[in-house]
Formats: sequence, structure tokens, C-alpha cells
Amino acid sequence: MIKPERLQKGDTIGIIAPAGPPDQEKLQQAIPFFESLGLKVKVGQHINEIHGYLAGTDQQRLEDFRTMIADPVIKAIFFARGGYGTGRIVSSLDYESIRKNPKIIWGYSDITYLHTAIRQQTGLVTFHGPMVASDIGKEAFDDFTAEMFLQLFEPATYVYSEKVSSLHVITPGNSTGMLVGGNLSLIVSTLGTPFEIDTNGKLLLLEDIGEEPYRVDGMLNQLKLAGKLEEVTGVILGDFADTEPTLKHSLTMDQVFSDYLSKLNCPVLCGFKIGHCFPHFAVPLGVEAELSADTKTLTIQAGVN
Repeated sequence: MIKPERLQKGDTIGIIAPAGPPDQEKLQQAIPFFESLGLKVKVGQHINEIHGYLAGTDQQRLEDFRTMIADPVIKAIFFARGGYGTGRIVSSLDYESIRKNPKIIWGYSDITYLHTAIRQQTGLVTFHGPMVASDIGKEAFDDFTAEMFLQLFEPATYVYSEKVSSLHVITPGNSTGMLVGGNLSLIVSTLGTPFEIDTNGKLLLLEDIGEEPYRVDGMLNQLKLAGKLEEVTGVILGDFADTEPTLKHSLTMDQVFSDYLSKLNCPVLCGFKIGHCFPHFAVPLGVEAELSADTKTLTIQAGVN
């Protein structure tokens, strides 16, 4: 495990778009937030590019990522938005350069593919947290979510409890393990690739948006058949937003979760405000964590040195 160095006031951070093209107005509206933290901001050369549903060609998006990794002035990389596209570039990343230049890497949703690939290729701890344009640039961006960025400046153990949101126990128990995962559909898309997620002995975080119960059912079934669920030491169910069924007859999301997770021999809790939601509890991935159904808490080690 490699932890990046903490941020200091006066540091420069980079903003790039490795997936879909960001809303440029919201991107500009978000930059003052970083400046309020005492940081300087540098945006990627191709941040304004649009190539269909991508923020520039694969080569342009790769170039921005490589440039930010190689630049010693850049201490952290934040992603402008998700959407789709990171899976197209992971096989072309220079993982040795990432390992030699460990930096804070922060984002979620489609960035799950990058989180998984980078962690498994380099051991670097990365951060599952709000995007620049699609979250920080919104009016709904709240103080609690903003405070989660402070973990980048001072190493601290974070505890998620019912003080944040109500939690429901699907399967009892207490366990520890490395926290991994993120967006369910992106995790499933790694299966059968060189970047297939390793869940053995891990605490698995799952969240998603816009997926109906039957779609989540299919993805959990794929994880089950791939042996990924039987390997975990615990499951943390984050926010599943915009998941109302359009089918005339449908199982509820709770029924789907129960079908696949209630018989696991490890703790499973749902209701975490992690994902496409506000407030958004940002977490480091690749650190040790403890999930307790007894106390309804998730305790997470610091993600920076």
C-alpha cells in the first residue's frame, strides 16, 4: 500500500477529464472552492475538448493524465466528471510512473475503473469522492461534502455512523479488510479483463445511479457467478440513485439486495451516503477499514501520509 502525501496550503492541484466532457460553466464555478482551501489550480490542456461522448480523443485524455502525473508541481489530480471513457485508457497508462510519482487521485462513478486499475497495478491509495464540475459546481454542494476534502490535508481515521445517515443491517457481523469498489456497473465491466477487481478478503463498496432493480440484479448475479461475492469480508451499500423501476412488475431494490447478500457470511449494511448523492461521504480506497453491524459503523484509516 502506497499512501500519497497530504496537501499543504499553496500546493497546486490538477483538474482533468478522463471520461465524459464536463460542463465548462460548472467547472469554472467549482475552481474557487479549491482556492478557498488555499490551493492553486491547473486544468488539463484538453479539458475543453469534445469527441462525441468523450472529453477528447483517447490520446488527448491520456496526455492530460500523463502530464499531471509527471509534473512535480502537481500534488493531486481531481476529475471533472464521470460519464464514460476511463476504461478505454487504462491499458495505456504508465503504471510505473504512477508508482514512482504517488499523488492524490480523486473521483468516483466512471473513475471506479481507474481506481481499481491503479490500486491493483501500483498499490496506490486513491479517493472515491465528488467530481469537480458535476458535484462541486452544483448549487446542491453542501458543507458536509465540502468538509470531506479536509482529509487530504491532515491524516485522520474517519468513522461513518448513523450520525451521517440511517443504516440498515442486511447481514450481521463485524469484519476488517481493505476497502475497495465503487460504481457497481464499472466493477462488473472489469470482469474478464486484466484489471478484474480483486475482492478476496476485501470490504466491497457498491453504489450506482440510473439502474433499475432488474439491472442491479443482473450485475450482482454476474459478481456472484464470478465468485466475487463469496470472497468478500463485508459489503457497504452506498447510494443507489434514480433507480425507480419502469417495468410493470418489479422486485424492490431491497429485495434484490437481500437475494444476493443476506446469505453471505460477513456483515452487509446499506444506507451509506456514498455515491451520486448529497451529502457525499468521500472515502479512500485501498486502506484498511472495519465494518461493524453491531455498532452500525464503518471505520476507515487515513488515506494520506
